[in-house]
Amino acid sequence: MRTTERNSRLQQRGGGAPSFDFIDLFAGIGGMRLALERLGGQCVFSVERDKFARKTYEANFECDHPFPRDIAEISLGRAGVPVPPHHFLAAGFPCQPFSLAGVSKKNSLGRPHGFECKTQGTLFFEIAQILKNRRPALFLLENVKNLRSHDGGRTFEIIEDTLKKDLKYHVVSHVVDARAFVPQHRERIFIAGFREPCGFGFDDLQWPDDEQPVLASILHGTIDDETPEEPYTSLPGITVSERYTLSEHLWEYLQAYAKKHRMKGNGFGYDLVDGFSVARTLSARYHKDGSEILVDQSPRPRRLTPRECSRLMGFDSFINGRFCINRVSDTQAYRKFGNAVVPQVVYTIARGMLAAAAAAGYPEFGTWKSHERMASA
Repeated sequence: MRTTERNSRLQQRGGGAPSFDFIDLFAGIGGMRLALERLGGQCVFSVERDKFARKTYEANFECDHPFPRDIAEISLGRAGVPVPPHHFLAAGFPCQPFSLAGVSKKNSLGRPHGFECKTQGTLFFEIAQILKNRRPALFLLENVKNLRSHDGGRTFEIIEDTLKKDLKYHVVSHVVDARAFVPQHRERIFIAGFREPCGFGFDDLQWPDDEQPVLASILHGTIDDETPEEPYTSLPGITVSERYTLSEHLWEYLQAYAKKHRMKGNGFGYDLVDGFSVARTLSARYHKDGSEILVDQSPRPRRLTPRECSRLMGFDSFINGRFCINRVSDTQAYRKFGNAVVPQVVYTIARGMLAAAAAAGYPEFGTWKSHERMASA
């Protein structure tokens, strides 16, 4: 795609001419990209392995840049797809334990070791390699909130040591609940990194202070001017397809399952919701039976539709339209939204990062402030 066409696309998402370049690692369906494009960024490189996530990503974004399937295919002085220079690295990386066997051996022999020894063989290692070789000004990493306690806290300790001590970045992390933007509780840890010191802090970010949304803002039949969308809804009115209503057998099973675990003092089971509710976290396992979040109706509850999942994750409201999801099955759509990041959260954090970098005199973001004002006008 020509530069002028790309710039036009950015303007439609809230930007003008691109003011910084970013790469989108473990891109999923593009939640981070939506946010960074809104802030005036231009994506110059993406990586995503899952073929169904790639279908959705390509349906919603122009991918005229390198888009390898596996981060192991990239090139940093070796054969593979070259990673271009960039100002901002974004990655929602999978959580993996680190093997300390190599480190322990080198310690016993009195030999020095670095992050290559501690993180070799993990996907985080690939991120660290890019940070080491390309030295982008900023990075934003996202993961489940339990990253801090994963493997007895060792995983997060190694990640922080690698970023701070080995790679010399200034790092701030915080667990953020997306509740301010969407009608679900969704806590994720965000790790913000800066090549040079600046005054960024999560406590200084501007979060919405108006009334928080409830499920009436995303459920079919409760939204003004909603039009039917096959195969999820149809006329008359906005009628949700019967395919999403639980069978008698499944409903009886879920009730028995929940009762059994209540008696044991466990919290497992379904969450029955209506338009006044706030949902629990949408899980990537929602495709199994939809038991986490069920919409109350007669005679039996129903699962959320993929369109409602897109709204629940904030995708539709962020683009003020319908995020394209009909190129994959319902099962895959549930998985992808369950693994996604809420774009509004990334936008708020990244906006604060860019503002702090610009105020600190980062040359890469000298024009960002005026550009972002235009994007938000």
